[in-house]
Amino acid sequence: MGFKFQINDDVKFNHNMDLLTKADNYKPELHITKVKAKSIVELNEDPTKLEGVGIKRIGGINDLSKMKLTRDDQVIIDMGEHCVGKFNLHLSHIGSPMDSPLALKIKFAEMPNELTYKSEDYDGWLSKAWIQEEVIHLDQLPADLNLTRRYAFRYVQISVIDTSPKWQVMLSEPYATITSSVTSLEGKWPDFHDDELNEIYKVGVKTLHDCMQDVFEDGPKRDRRLWLGDLRLQALANYSTFDNQALVKRCLYLFGAMTATDGRISANVFTNQEYVPDDTFMYDYSLFFITTLADFEDQHNDMELLSDLYLVAKKQWEVMEGFISEEGMVKPPKEYTVFVDWSTKFDKSTATQAITIYAIKKLIKLTTQMDDPVVNHYQELCNKLVSYAKSELFDEDQGLFISGDQREVNIASQVWMVLADVLDMQESKEVMKKALATLFPVKGIATPYMYHHIDEALFKSGLSDEAIKLMKGYWGKMIDLGADTYWEAFEPEKPNYSPYGSPIVNSYCHAWSCTPVYLLKKYFNLK
Repeated sequence: MGFKFQINDDVKFNHNMDLLTKADNYKPELHITKVKAKSIVELNEDPTKLEGVGIKRIGGINDLSKMKLTRDDQVIIDMGEHCVGKFNLHLSHIGSPMDSPLALKIKFAEMPNELTYKSEDYDGWLSKAWIQEEVIHLDQLPADLNLTRRYAFRYVQISVIDTSPKWQVMLSEPYATITSSVTSLEGKWPDFHDDELNEIYKVGVKTLHDCMQDVFEDGPKRDRRLWLGDLRLQALANYSTFDNQALVKRCLYLFGAMTATDGRISANVFTNQEYVPDDTFMYDYSLFFITTLADFEDQHNDMELLSDLYLVAKKQWEVMEGFISEEGMVKPPKEYTVFVDWSTKFDKSTATQAITIYAIKKLIKLTTQMDDPVVNHYQELCNKLVSYAKSELFDEDQGLFISGDQREVNIASQVWMVLADVLDMQESKEVMKKALATLFPVKGIATPYMYHHIDEALFKSGLSDEAIKLMKGYWGKMIDLGADTYWEAFEPEKPNYSPYGSPIVNSYCHAWSCTPVYLLKKYFNLK
């Protein structure tokens, strides 16, 4: 499994100041909350937790100030919950006058297993600058340490590099100032009359909450930016929970304002300083600008937003239309990445066909809303795409969709054809029943992003019991392994999987994994 960086440094981007101004008008004022640390803990062996690493409480947080620490001493602080914010700590010394500086190493971890890895051993393809640690030198104590960089963490490991033989350091009053664009929904949970589903829902809400910052971030540890594929799912989950319309509109305006000069939308946008579109383009993510705009209109019918962004959405389709053959086959050029999932070990051509159908159906709704006469052309194209999918990609003997020259049968093809409503309800149900019989348990799928689509296809085709079982077996398994928030990557048959070569840079709070809140709100009553 892997993913190649795109470098398209010859691409020029627009900066539509009117749309950027509107994006700024919807910029949230972040809610700041103080979270006091809860306890002192140590790592222990626990085969039920991720990578066999558990946590054992060894003292209350008030015991911290009684500890006298010197060279090579170490303490792990448990905040009691996943935090996105800045860490603060009071330090003092005891013994003789300070005859040397204090040197500390502070490591932040979302999950206990991260603390077992050494940053110097990391040799993955993502920057090691993402590793959450700092080395601090303090020349004078007492002092209040107020770190200026934001971290995503529950656990804080403080290691004393050195004091001197004449004095020791003492720590006290650890706390975090955490941020989110929304307030907590604590105590306002729906009751699904199932303890496990209730917990799955709560963890999903916490995941979404912690990713809702200045924009819908993909992950507050890493990458801290706005991705279109993530935004689509976050927005759906948001409508079912916080329903923060302004943040969705802000993100749509940011994408719409900074298209490439040929009209294409970047797959992601950097927002931590100046607004900068990345030089990465993905076929499916570009189409998801259309679908995310359409989803917002379904929820809130905002004609100003639609009028502002309709031509941008339409342009995404005009670019993609060039990849459709006379027969109705979708074939993007090789250099145009189609994501679908982190895995590169299955053929994605049929899933690409289905995602294209899914997108044009959403575009037809927008086109109708805008009274654009091109709607007839789009409907003809849609019919051609669907006809090709049914006649060329559906294997009557197997009752399943095939993909690629090798006529591969994979789960992504079935799922996206169901989500695109290529077949009627009963036919979709039969496809998913055969998928359950031949393609389950799912193997080689590494992301909650793809598992979301599998689960929604089960719900959508009327297989609610099977969808609930999958949800419990996937998102519930993350909770069993110790998750406070859902992860960027999780392969149940290989829990320590990392797309990057080491879990030390994995994101254990990632937006595209929060969608049980949407699925449960939308489909649970069908059970």
